[in-house]
Amino acid sequence: MNNNTDTLKRLMYIEDELDIRAVAEIALGQVAGFEIKICENGYEGIDVIHNFNPQLVLLDVMMPNMDGPQILKKIHEIPEFQNTPVIFITAKAQTEEIDKLKKLGALDVITKPFNPMTLGNDIRTIWQSYHESKR
Repeated sequence: MNNNTDTLKRLMYIEDELDIRAVAEIALGQVAGFEIKICENGYEGIDVIHNFNPQLVLLDVMMPNMDGPQILKKIHEIPEFQNTPVIFITAKAQTEEIDKLKKLGALDVITKPFNPMTLGNDIRTIWQSYHESKR
């Protein structure tokens, strides 16, 4: 039951590194004003996605047990979330890696380290471009 309206309000970020989760929670929640759910792994993300119903999912690429591309596949296997947009956030920012992630269905890729003060606006810009391309 994905709520893809033009105004982005609710994000889920799945990230295994505690420090990055803490910075992202402040950057996206307090600074950017999003309702944010931070999960430490894909299993937690899959468990809470139905109750949280994010409009957009942010995914780290390299995580133990289930990596970002595997999580993307699992999320899109859930009928209500098969069209939920995803942005990958990764330190592996080579062109071929970015192209590969986009081919998997990502809207875009944000590189780490990200700027916490502009992260929210970067995500909004990607979101707006996505919605403009659907019109």
